[in-house]
Amino acid sequence: MAKLNQIIAVEKGVKSKAQQELTAAHHDLQKPALLSGIARTYQPKDEEGEQLPPESTRVQLQAEQVLKSTAAVLTRLFDVTATKDWANCEARAHVTVDGRELVRDVPVSYLLFLEKQLTDLHTFIRKLPVLDAAEAWNLDASTDAWKTEPVRTNRTRKVPRNHVKAEATEKHPAQVEVYYEDVAVGYWTTVKFSGALPARRVNELLERVEKLQQAVKFAREEANGAEVTDQRVGDAVFGYLFGS
Repeated sequence: MAKLNQIIAVEKGVKSKAQQELTAAHHDLQKPALLSGIARTYQPKDEEGEQLPPESTRVQLQAEQVLKSTAAVLTRLFDVTATKDWANCEARAHVTVDGRELVRDVPVSYLLFLEKQLTDLHTFIRKLPVLDAAEAWNLDASTDAWKTEPVRTNRTRKVPRNHVKAEATEKHPAQVEVYYEDVAVGYWTTVKFSGALPARRVNELLERVEKLQQAVKFAREEANGAEVTDQRVGDAVFGYLFGS
């Protein structure tokens, strides 16, 4: 008795072969020359006339035979696919992480769905915003956000100052150069807030989703190892379609 994973392994090849042969049969049947034959002989009007050899062309393709061979190829495809689909309805496995059964008796089709969703979730989690590692963050219960300790900085203003380069004399005024000096006029107290996540939290989430991904793959392999019952659908279908 075959196993489901063996049926899945051969299904692609069977499908490819069936498609190729069906396409080839379709093209051949569109060529009238292959389906046509002729036989003719020549008789002169009198004994002295020219004698010509008989001519003949054999029929190279019988449409009824093409139907039989097509049915045979497609019957194999129909049977393999039916065997897989029937087995998929029955093949089940548990999803287990760290010895804990998260979901029991999961069918193969749902395990495939889970694999796709978990791949998308892994991408989503990997892109989560992370707190700036250059800051020290603490969770603030009042805002349900992360915040830093207050940091005080000066607020300055530029104040003009005079620098006397040369004192005034009776003949010349004083030479004065104006420059600006930063003078503290107040203080800013800054607290930063963030809705991002600590890197530790993101790493934990990634580890969980990766463990679950592995568990789902193991479950799918286990389910696909179930023994299958060969289904015989093709004979019934093509016996009706191409029967005499």
